[in-house]
Amino acid sequence: MIGKIHLKGAMQGFDYWEVLPGQGKYWHPEFVTTNGKTTYKDEHSTDVITKRAKNWLQNDRDQEKPFMLMVHYKAPHRAWQPTTRWKEKFKAMTFPEPDTLFDDYQGRGTAANKQDMSIDVTMRMSRDVKSKLPERTEELSKIDPYDKKALIRLKYQWYMRDYLACIAGVDENIGFLLDYLKETGLDKNTIVMYSADQGFYLGEHGWFDKRFMYEESYRTPFLAHWPGVTAPGSHNSDLVQNIDFAETFLAMAGIKAPEDMQGESLVPLLKGETPADWRSHLYYHYYEYPAVHSVRRHEGVSGKRFKLIRFYGIDVPNGEEWEFFDLKNDPKEMTSQYGNPEYAAEIAKLKIELANLREKYQVVEIPQKVRKK
Repeated sequence: MIGKIHLKGAMQGFDYWEVLPGQGKYWHPEFVTTNGKTTYKDEHSTDVITKRAKNWLQNDRDQEKPFMLMVHYKAPHRAWQPTTRWKEKFKAMTFPEPDTLFDDYQGRGTAANKQDMSIDVTMRMSRDVKSKLPERTEELSKIDPYDKKALIRLKYQWYMRDYLACIAGVDENIGFLLDYLKETGLDKNTIVMYSADQGFYLGEHGWFDKRFMYEESYRTPFLAHWPGVTAPGSHNSDLVQNIDFAETFLAMAGIKAPEDMQGESLVPLLKGETPADWRSHLYYHYYEYPAVHSVRRHEGVSGKRFKLIRFYGIDVPNGEEWEFFDLKNDPKEMTSQYGNPEYAAEIAKLKIELANLREKYQVVEIPQKVRKK
């Protein structure tokens, strides 16, 4: 295990690990290892993680045995500090704005209207978008300081330059790892899987960060390369989720998953074979409120077209609010159709599905405390 894990204490179950403590730092990163702590002065975490992963592949693994290597990058976590080379390449770029950048949230309820994750209010000028950089100070001086939309647009561009420069650094370093596999011949019998822990708002709805069950943060990238098994260039639209990864790794290793695990092996899908009883809906639950970004607690269920979300708890009128979206007719989820009688039958079906999945996953209600001011 090399990179970010964001768990306290010593790693469990790994033969070898070098991990960032907590969120870790982009520059001069410290790594906690099986042998203590090491700081890489004047280096960037993305580059160091790749370097240490290659070192393990070259020098520390048993060359005669199968291996599993997990490489977890800190980037592109807030506050988006790219390597110098990519920062320079992106510093003058201009990116198209999402057409929901100035969303007024009229079609949704309390949660969307009262969150604290907007580019406008939440995104910090100095820490997040580095407004004190000379080139950015100059750009800032050219807009009307009383023009709110102009400032949001400028902050969005700064955000995109830093975020996508971080992404470019990760992309480049994954390329270095893939090159190493090819140079050593390991590419012929090594499965490579790439994913993330969630999607992220890149200005959609005027937001950054994640947390909501809306599509931009709910959908997650997932790519897989399995030589001789997964057809190159193929695409699968079945519903999968992060709880499926452990079962998938076990199945690939020929190990039966424990009965109490809740996910499903993705091996059949990677072989191009969708089981007849594959899931038709996904369950989601967000508990962390009151907390950073003030996203209200919510749970929900979604299929490929329809999505039902229940916001609940303190600071939600009457204790709960519902939203329902038809992703075919409203893919950007601008207007909830929960009160629309034309969708009453679909909403009823999803409420039953929600109840069934809550039972299946043994969902626990966690008491909600009022944060003291």
